[in-house]
Amino acid sequence: MTRSSVLFSLMIGSLLLSACGVKAGDSCSGGGYTCASEKEALECRDKVWRTLQCRGTSGCSESGDEVLCDMNGNVEGDACAASAEGRGLCTADGKGRLECRMGVLVQVSACNSCVMDDTHVTCNP
Repeated sequence: MTRSSVLFSLMIGSLLLSACGVKAGDSCSGGGYTCASEKEALECRDKVWRTLQCRGTSGCSESGDEVLCDMNGNVEGDACAASAEGRGLCTADGKGRLECRMGVLVQVSACNSCVMDDTHVTCNP
Protein backbone atom coordinates (compact mmCIF):
# COMPACT_ATOMS: atom_id res chain seq x y z
CA MET A 1 0.00 0.00 0.00
CA THR A 2 1.52 3.33 -0.95
CA ARG A 3 1.23 6.34 1.29
CA SER A 4 -0.35 8.45 -1.44
CA SER A 5 -3.14 5.91 -1.87
CA VAL A 6 -4.49 6.70 1.58
CA LEU A 7 -3.91 10.43 1.57
CA PHE A 8 -6.71 12.47 0.14
CA SER A 9 -5.51 15.90 -0.95
CA LEU A 10 -8.11 18.42 -0.03
CA MET A 11 -7.55 21.40 -2.28
CA ILE A 12 -8.06 24.69 -0.53
CA GLY A 13 -8.05 28.29 -1.55
CA SER A 14 -7.89 31.43 0.50
CA LEU A 15 -9.90 29.77 3.26
CA LEU A 16 -6.75 28.23 4.73
CA LEU A 17 -5.69 31.58 6.14
CA SER A 18 -9.19 32.72 7.07
CA ALA A 19 -10.07 29.43 8.81
CA CYS A 20 -7.90 30.05 11.88
CA GLY A 21 -9.87 29.53 15.07
CA VAL A 22 -12.90 27.89 13.46
CA LYS A 23 -14.55 24.77 14.85
CA ALA A 24 -17.06 22.20 13.66
CA GLY A 25 -20.54 23.68 13.48
CA ASP A 26 -19.37 27.25 12.83
CA SER A 27 -20.81 28.88 9.74
CA CYS A 28 -18.67 29.42 6.65
CA SER A 29 -19.07 30.44 3.04
CA GLY A 30 -17.76 28.95 -0.17
CA GLY A 31 -15.67 25.86 0.35
CA GLY A 32 -12.32 24.92 1.80
CA TYR A 33 -10.43 22.83 4.30
CA THR A 34 -8.19 23.30 7.31
CA CYS A 35 -6.68 21.09 10.00
CA ALA A 36 -8.54 21.30 13.31
CA SER A 37 -6.03 19.03 15.09
CA GLU A 38 -3.44 16.36 14.31
CA LYS A 39 -6.22 13.83 13.60
CA GLU A 40 -9.08 15.99 12.27
CA ALA A 41 -9.67 18.24 9.30
CA LEU A 42 -12.55 20.66 8.82
CA GLU A 43 -14.41 21.04 5.53
CA CYS A 44 -16.66 23.99 4.69
CA ARG A 45 -19.68 22.20 3.23
CA ASP A 46 -23.25 23.47 2.95
CA LYS A 47 -22.18 26.69 4.75
CA VAL A 48 -21.05 24.83 7.91
CA TRP A 49 -17.62 23.59 9.03
CA ARG A 50 -17.81 19.79 9.43
CA THR A 51 -15.28 17.40 10.94
CA LEU A 52 -13.38 14.87 8.83
CA GLN A 53 -11.46 12.14 10.65
CA CYS A 54 -7.83 11.61 9.61
CA ARG A 55 -7.16 8.35 11.52
CA GLY A 56 -4.03 7.33 9.56
CA THR A 57 -0.51 7.71 10.93
CA SER A 58 0.06 10.92 8.94
CA GLY A 59 -3.09 12.50 10.42
CA CYS A 60 -3.94 15.97 9.15
CA SER A 61 -1.27 18.29 7.78
CA GLU A 62 -1.12 21.47 5.77
CA SER A 63 1.41 21.86 2.98
CA GLY A 64 1.36 24.87 0.68
CA ASP A 65 -2.16 25.15 -0.73
CA GLU A 66 -3.24 21.66 0.36
CA VAL A 67 -4.65 20.02 3.43
CA LEU A 68 -3.67 16.34 3.57
CA CYS A 69 -5.92 13.98 5.52
CA ASP A 70 -4.64 10.41 5.97
CA MET A 71 -7.84 8.36 5.94
CA ASN A 72 -6.12 4.97 6.33
CA GLY A 73 -7.91 3.44 9.29
CA ASN A 74 -11.12 5.43 8.88
CA VAL A 75 -14.26 3.40 9.47
CA GLU A 76 -17.72 3.06 8.03
CA GLY A 77 -19.80 6.05 9.09
CA ASP A 78 -16.90 8.51 9.21
CA ALA A 79 -17.49 11.72 7.27
CA CYS A 80 -15.57 12.14 4.02
CA ALA A 81 -14.80 15.19 1.91
CA ALA A 82 -16.64 16.34 -1.18
CA SER A 83 -13.36 15.87 -3.07
CA ALA A 84 -13.39 12.16 -2.07
CA GLU A 85 -16.92 11.41 -3.39
CA GLY A 86 -16.96 8.10 -5.25
CA ARG A 87 -13.40 7.24 -4.18
CA GLY A 88 -12.60 4.18 -2.14
CA LEU A 89 -10.17 2.80 0.39
CA CYS A 90 -9.62 -0.47 2.21
CA THR A 91 -10.91 -1.07 5.71
CA ALA A 92 -8.23 -1.05 8.41
CA ASP A 93 -8.28 -4.87 8.63
CA GLY A 94 -8.01 -5.26 4.84
CA LYS A 95 -11.24 -7.28 4.72
CA GLY A 96 -13.49 -4.77 2.99
CA ARG A 97 -13.79 -1.75 0.71
CA LEU A 98 -15.17 1.60 1.82
CA GLU A 99 -16.44 4.27 -0.56
CA CYS A 100 -17.30 7.91 0.04
CA ARG A 101 -21.02 8.38 -0.69
CA MET A 102 -22.91 11.58 0.04
CA GLY A 103 -20.28 12.69 2.55
CA VAL A 104 -20.07 9.43 4.53
CA LEU A 105 -17.85 6.34 4.22
CA VAL A 106 -19.97 3.28 3.40
CA GLN A 107 -18.72 -0.31 3.22
CA VAL A 108 -19.52 -1.43 -0.31
CA SER A 109 -17.96 -4.89 -0.25
CA ALA A 110 -16.37 -7.55 1.96
CA CYS A 111 -13.41 -9.59 0.83
CA ASN A 112 -10.53 -11.80 1.91
CA SER A 113 -7.98 -9.14 1.08
CA CYS A 114 -8.11 -5.53 -0.03
CA VAL A 115 -5.19 -3.76 -1.72
CA MET A 116 -4.74 -0.20 -2.89
CA ASP A 117 -2.42 1.51 -5.30
CA ASP A 118 -2.31 5.15 -6.36
CA THR A 119 -5.52 4.91 -8.42
CA HIS A 120 -7.42 1.71 -7.60
CA VAL A 121 -8.83 -0.27 -4.69
CA THR A 122 -9.09 -4.00 -5.32
CA CYS A 123 -11.19 -6.19 -3.03
CA ASN A 124 -10.23 -9.84 -3.68
CA PRO A 125 -12.91 -12.47 -2.94
